[in-house]
Amino acid sequence: MSSDDIEKRHHQTFENTKQLGNDGSEFWMARQLGKILDYAEYRNFLPVIEKAKKACANSGQPVADHFVEMHEMIEIGKGGKREMSSYALSRYACYLIVQNGDPSKPVIANGQTYFALQTRRQELVDDATFQRLKEDEKRMFLRNEMKEHNKQLVEAAHQSGVESRLDFAIFQNHGYKGLYGGLDAKGIHQHKGLKKSQQILDNMGSTELAANLFRATQTEEKLRRDNIQGKTRANKTHFEVGKKVRQTIEELGGTMPEDLPTPDEDLKKLEKRVQKKLGGNHE
Repeated sequence: MSSDDIEKRHHQTFENTKQLGNDGSEFWMARQLGKILDYAEYRNFLPVIEKAKKACANSGQPVADHFVEMHEMIEIGKGGKREMSSYALSRYACYLIVQNGDPSKPVIANGQTYFALQTRRQELVDDATFQRLKEDEKRMFLRNEMKEHNKQLVEAAHQSGVESRLDFAIFQNHGYKGLYGGLDAKGIHQHKGLKKSQQILDNMGSTELAANLFRATQTEEKLRRDNIQGKTRANKTHFEVGKKVRQTIEELGGTMPEDLPTPDEDLKKLEKRVQKKLGGNHE
């Protein structure tokens, strides 16, 4: 079985073990999740849960909302079952758990991708302000987010040994190739039929920008978390994260980034038009 097949199986497992509360909220049972994440004994999984709870508290989130103490029915052999202490875990709790798990386990690494993407998607869905924005406004919002996170990505890449401007251009192309099925920045530019003066990120819709934002944030986090050192390893990490984002989009039935439509208006022109309008209103 290929690594892609294993990852797809893991993602399906995470999705299939998800349960829904009476209010429609998603949750996973801790003992079941521990087994999926390759912890043979629940007692070995508990320290990971405790680390995740501390991370939850440090992020300012109410721990009790994401780690709900309850009991879970466990099979004990010969068809018997026993009620044992457990947790109902929110998507965010699962995200924190896999971030604190053993990254050498493939299922943990795949869980990091699955829950991070699902958490980010839900954040945007739940953000009422974001949902009220029109497409052009979403584009401007996400492009600004991309600019800020690219600064953090540059810093993380630099710490990993990506030093010169040429090094970073090569590093960026590895991320694009992973996300765009082998296309680098020049290839994406040509595929979209853009003019030389036009930048790729300024000619993406909100869906495509969101995918690239996720690629950037998760690469930065992985470079720091795994203490990636050396240009070759950093480039490989960026490619792998981009590829995993692409695979997840495919599994969710989404359109591949290179096949998404190019907006009619370049963001730079759009921003100038909005600023002119705001200036006129101010006068």
